[in-house]
Amino acid sequence: MKPIALLPGRPWPLGATWDGQGINFAVFSAHAQAMALCLFDSTGTQEVSQLMLPAHTNDVWHGYLPGAMPGQIYGLRAHGFWRPDRGHRFNPHKLLLDPYAREVVGDFEWRDAHFGADRRHPLHMDTRDNAAFALKARVVHDAFDWQGDQPPCVPLEDTVLYELHVKGFSKLNPQLPQALRGSYAGLGHPASLAHLKRLGVTSVSLLPVHYALDEERLAALGLRNYWGYNTLAFFAPNPRLACGQDGLNPRDEFRAMVRALHAQGIEVLLDVVFNHTAESDGTGPSLSFRGLDNASYYRHPPESLAAFENHSGCGNTLDIRQPRVLQLVMDSLRYWVESMHVDGFRFDLAPVLGRGDHGFEPGAAFFAAVAQDPVLSQVKMIAEPWDIGPGGYQVGNFPRGWLEWNDQFRDAMRGFWLQDEHGARTRGDFALRLCASSDLYQPRRRAPAVSVNYVVSHDGFTLRDLVSYDARHNQANGEDNRDGHGHNLSTNCGIEGDTDDAQINALRGRLQRALLATALLAQGTPMLCAGDELAHSQRGNNNPYCQDNETTWIDWTKADNDLTDFTAWVLSLRCQLLPFGNRWYSGLTDTLGLHDLSWLDSRGQLLQGLAWQDNSERVLGCLIGHPGRARAPLLLLVNPDAAAHDFLLPAGVWQAVLDTAHPRGAARWQGQGEAPLKLQAHSLVLLAAAGNKIALQR
Repeated sequence: MKPIALLPGRPWPLGATWDGQGINFAVFSAHAQAMALCLFDSTGTQEVSQLMLPAHTNDVWHGYLPGAMPGQIYGLRAHGFWRPDRGHRFNPHKLLLDPYAREVVGDFEWRDAHFGADRRHPLHMDTRDNAAFALKARVVHDAFDWQGDQPPCVPLEDTVLYELHVKGFSKLNPQLPQALRGSYAGLGHPASLAHLKRLGVTSVSLLPVHYALDEERLAALGLRNYWGYNTLAFFAPNPRLACGQDGLNPRDEFRAMVRALHAQGIEVLLDVVFNHTAESDGTGPSLSFRGLDNASYYRHPPESLAAFENHSGCGNTLDIRQPRVLQLVMDSLRYWVESMHVDGFRFDLAPVLGRGDHGFEPGAAFFAAVAQDPVLSQVKMIAEPWDIGPGGYQVGNFPRGWLEWNDQFRDAMRGFWLQDEHGARTRGDFALRLCASSDLYQPRRRAPAVSVNYVVSHDGFTLRDLVSYDARHNQANGEDNRDGHGHNLSTNCGIEGDTDDAQINALRGRLQRALLATALLAQGTPMLCAGDELAHSQRGNNNPYCQDNETTWIDWTKADNDLTDFTAWVLSLRCQLLPFGNRWYSGLTDTLGLHDLSWLDSRGQLLQGLAWQDNSERVLGCLIGHPGRARAPLLLLVNPDAAAHDFLLPAGVWQAVLDTAHPRGAARWQGQGEAPLKLQAHSLVLLAAAGNKIALQR
């Protein structure tokens, strides 16, 4: 066999790049003393060659292999000091995955040999070689026929987010071929697209699709990290979510899904996890980053470099302060936009990305890099604005241009409609959150649309369970029901779970519809959690991150079709009328004497002073003199109480276009103002003044 020799190659781009005549390899490590490239046979199990990367430029080790072709499987071995006390954990006995891997080879199994330290003697290096069963990278040549695909570029004021899990969304949908269910191809199937179009959502927000691992504890219990918030490879799509339709690899199956969604005008956003990796804490394995340059990739307490800062709750925190770690994040994001055609991102525990030496910084390097980037500055960027580190709650503090999940909207609206342990939320709470939380965003000159309004997300009870269970039921998660949020809000139902009692079910239905309508009509950007429009239940499990089974998979055979029709009608009204524009309202009058926004009590009088905090009456009216898209004023009425109330309407001719007391939201009332309208218990009604043109309800 002819000896293999590496040429110096280039220090860029990072990763493995085929140029048509050979492959360039480049990997960052600021503290390694040498870096070995290990080549494997086509099965990925037999190491056939180990070559030292011959060049070292600006902390990048690099080499060029002439004649090598896409499909080559490889791994890395980093040589350096084993000094955990100084932050260094180099162990050349461990094969490491390239952080820039586009495709990951192998099925990971937890073995002691994956750990750089001896598990019985943590200060000592483990000298067992794990190459035969370590994860490896495959060199790819990215070429895909996009067939003229273009991004939908949905304007922010028209955006309706739909959060879903690729597998759970279609796994049990009988309208799909069995082979496609639960996959990228399943989401791109016409039956899935038809449901999304029927609803009227504009943008799917996918739970993580990056290559991720199951934690060792879950694997021992026979469970999986179903949600996928445990990333190992930030450039590789998770093969578990691919079905291999038409022989496509996971990358191309994902791309075909994106192309199909774009053809329907639907954007694709990814939930990304750049706050930690799957290597866990100081007792975790050396799979990639830890072995390549532990001191650079992770944050360590200055007083104990062997330990890891843990602002994620998962054992480690990526150190975005380091330029090459920041580059990794930016390169990954650009790859998914440019090569995979995604339209934006939702960042898990996003304050980590803005943590400097002394806490969260809105002007941190990551935010500055995104703002000036010609690619990333043009896509949607959404923050989950909290982590578990010091000063980690940063709702309202992200830079301009960023959207934020607004948990204050969630909590206020749940408390208003369902009541919490502290009693009912006031009309003041409701009004403040309904109008895009002006206290959080207006002083910072941020637009109302940056408030992502939701009452339910993947993390917690489903909407159906929110109105059905008083406490969590998480026993199946293997943590003795200690995980997840403790108690739910009181629904005044008095019992848990499903029941044949028509009155109780009717109440639950009303509460679901009131919560949905509030979130979908409010000022800001609405987000719907997949399955809530179908009354999907997880049987009270409010933390099913490890339940890859019927607990989390949407059961389409039990869908509440009335609730689906209701949701579609509310979104149709939002699209047609856009009740609130993407501008801040002042309450002032225009030249015709019409208030742009005013708040009324049940007598039709302006709500003022202490009445905002008076819970003896919680009925409220919002008169929108200048809606976002409607041609004439709109009137939104809410009654969270258990009894019906009369509401005296303002002068004019009004037509009810939505009544959440009806299972499908149907509303037929119309008449003159200055007369009372019966507002049913636990209901919301939207009325349009004469002059508005509204398409017939679907």
